[in-house]
Amino acid sequence: MTTSSNSTVHNSPNNSGTSTRSFSPSPTVHDESSGPRLPTSHTQEAPDLSFPYQTTDYLRTGLSNEYREVDPTGVVPLEGALFRAPTKEAGKLDVEKAHQLKDVQLVVWKPDDPEDPRNWSNGYRWYLTAVVALSVIACAFGSAIVTGDFDGIEAEFGVSEVVVALSVSLMVVGFGIGPLAWSPLSELYGRKLLLAVPFWVYVIFNIPCALAKNIGTLLVCRFLCGIFASAPLTLAGGVISDIWDNNERGFAIAIFAAAPYGGPVLAPLVGGFIGMQVGWRWLFWVNMIFAAVCAVLVTIMPETYAPVLLKKRAARMRKEQGRDNIVTEQELFPRPFSEVLVETLIRPFQMLLTEPILLLMSLYISLIYGLLYAFFFSFPVVFGEGYGFSDGIVGVTFCSVLIGLAIALLVTPRLEKFYAKKVEEGGGKADPEARLPGMMLGAPFVPISLFIFGWTAPPYVNPVGGNWVGPCISGIPFGFGMVVIYFAANAYLIDAFPAYVASALAAKVVVRSGMGAAMPLFMVQMFHGLGNGWAASLLAFLALGICPIPFLFYRYGKSIRARSKRAAS
Repeated sequence: MTTSSNSTVHNSPNNSGTSTRSFSPSPTVHDESSGPRLPTSHTQEAPDLSFPYQTTDYLRTGLSNEYREVDPTGVVPLEGALFRAPTKEAGKLDVEKAHQLKDVQLVVWKPDDPEDPRNWSNGYRWYLTAVVALSVIACAFGSAIVTGDFDGIEAEFGVSEVVVALSVSLMVVGFGIGPLAWSPLSELYGRKLLLAVPFWVYVIFNIPCALAKNIGTLLVCRFLCGIFASAPLTLAGGVISDIWDNNERGFAIAIFAAAPYGGPVLAPLVGGFIGMQVGWRWLFWVNMIFAAVCAVLVTIMPETYAPVLLKKRAARMRKEQGRDNIVTEQELFPRPFSEVLVETLIRPFQMLLTEPILLLMSLYISLIYGLLYAFFFSFPVVFGEGYGFSDGIVGVTFCSVLIGLAIALLVTPRLEKFYAKKVEEGGGKADPEARLPGMMLGAPFVPISLFIFGWTAPPYVNPVGGNWVGPCISGIPFGFGMVVIYFAANAYLIDAFPAYVASALAAKVVVRSGMGAAMPLFMVQMFHGLGNGWAASLLAFLALGICPIPFLFYRYGKSIRARSKRAAS
């Protein structure tokens, strides 16, 4: 049912399945089919990842369901549409101001609106999901492709292995810096433009990498590649959120969660053989071709971002109807540029220092990400030096990580069903901690895989016959644990900080990229100095030390959030 009146505004949203407009003291009941409502695919208690959090002044003015609500008229009155953001830092709604703006109409989708990306056919939405997932794989693939022929680069430029490792580290550093710009810009100009333009720039910067005459050119261009390649890494999840509502995007998000990890794993598998056959420069030519194919697919994609699509519709309606009171919330309450800078450049780091949930979860994710890049340098030590495998065959050993990743994709739908059951049991709402069982499941697999990797490698076993199977299969539990942990941790951060989703995810990306960039710089030396067993064990003990984090947050997360200014309480 839908409620309406001309009285004051409530400061909290209603539950999913009912209309979002509610007034007091005595609402009048109307038939839901004739008024605004949320589609059944959307749960209001979950954060709307299509909302332009970074460029809308929602902490002062309130949130709305404009980008998810539907109404037969295509507009809804602003008065009654706003509710207080779910954070202690949000101010109380200004009822007097809301009344002053009572004639303002917010543009929303119509039921079964063909322009609403959520109403596109399932086949087309899965095609778009595949395109953005492939674009993430292509960009992540580029970060590790250079590992296919380190020796060739070292020989040509006369530099050490550590210097060549910077070609990986600097690109990963770019992955952490780029999103600070691409994310807010995409809220203003849409997903498509901010996906396609940086992607093509990334494609172009592969050319000087392939033609580099000195190591400086290669390193600078790799850093720039990372900055521009980070756009698909940043925005692909947003595209998935645009086309799949929060009750139906489970498996699509699982694919997206696996893509940033699957891409780097494919790189040595392909790069090892390319480096052996045609040399290191062709690593970049092949990478450029792969990226260019994905860039073409991204360029011909339609725009999917609801705020931009509805902003264009609002402008068209104002022109056609001669009314200036038809707007979107983003147009009505824009955030000042100075505050956008704070939101993107300062708040993520403030939250890392003041929010223990965000700090520890970011450190957990970053360690897992760093361990993945550690494998790119420890596998050649174990299989290349220990077993005498060629670079191509060393790359093949990474197939075990892909097997683990594939198993994780089979498990994540079950985790989504578990969470959906918790939501149902909670009457349409579940605590963010209901996301953590996935982390609790995956946590032990990472240290187990590292212990297997270290103590089944030479010199503890003879490098003969089929003994290579031991360290090779360690990639299966690692790949499984890696994806399941990231899937659950990412969902937990989104649910724990619904009013600060963009800042929380930006903080996570920065920390994750820092760890991923650091690991390549000392991994070979560590394995040479400590030996395979103890070097892997040191990493395993680190992974073991952080294992209790999801268990502790599962038990105490609710009370920690209650004391937080920014977390959902």
